[in-house]
Amino acid sequence: MRQSDDISLIEQGPIGIFDSGYGGLTILREIRNHLPQYDYLYLGDNARAPYGNRSFELVYKFTLQSVKALFDRGCSLVILACNTASAKALRSIQQRDLPIIDPSRRVLGIIRPTVEQLNLISSNGHVGILGTRGTIGSQSYELEAAKLQPDFKITGHACPMWVPLVENGEADSPGADYFVKKEIEALINDDPYIDSIILACTHYPLLLDKIKRFVPNDTRIVTQGRIVAGSLANYLQRHPEIDQRCSRHSQVAYLTTESADRFTQMASIFMEENIEASHIDL
Repeated sequence: MRQSDDISLIEQGPIGIFDSGYGGLTILREIRNHLPQYDYLYLGDNARAPYGNRSFELVYKFTLQSVKALFDRGCSLVILACNTASAKALRSIQQRDLPIIDPSRRVLGIIRPTVEQLNLISSNGHVGILGTRGTIGSQSYELEAAKLQPDFKITGHACPMWVPLVENGEADSPGADYFVKKEIEALINDDPYIDSIILACTHYPLLLDKIKRFVPNDTRIVTQGRIVAGSLANYLQRHPEIDQRCSRHSQVAYLTTESADRFTQMASIFMEENIEASHIDL
């Protein structure tokens, strides 16, 4: 065996998972279920969340800072488990920053893998997208669909109150019903033929029970966790040079820019297990 082929000589590290807050934990949970052998390092920029209403420039700046922090901690592959960051920062980081920082590392988003599944998600080609103002305003789903599924009609609708409801522990409260019902009715009114709705924000699965109550019975609700997990598994299979740089001890570590105690409490709810987080300054 040539020395360069010996995996033991390759510097390995965890797969980085980034989100502006807690929502990316729903992606991490599905990835761990699908690929439990790998190590993961989650970073939540909770102190500056939510990103949904921030400018392109700020989202890009904050996301790049977080990606660099994960790189500095040994990650060769970082997943932006955040639709807003994927919409507003991913392409700039891939094209402008990675060639300078380290062209052998990779940063991937969650919008393209979702759009690649549209033909499996919808039977009539009418798909609704519920997301933050940043994601919907970027029209990233429409732009990707135009390239991959040009016959599909994509209708986006922003839900500015949904993330605050989740972040403040109000997802199960009766008061959340009004805001969930209002946005779903507005989306269906924009296109009554929608047969599938993508929850294009990783916080929204925590509102899933309420969402199901207000959509038509034959409408499919799609969360992104399993899609992203399957896409990541496929990516690692197709890119062994990246796969070899991902360590495998089935360990997970958590970083947050806010109070570690608060993150630990909230993240334990998302992950459905006790976790311990550490604070990080960016």
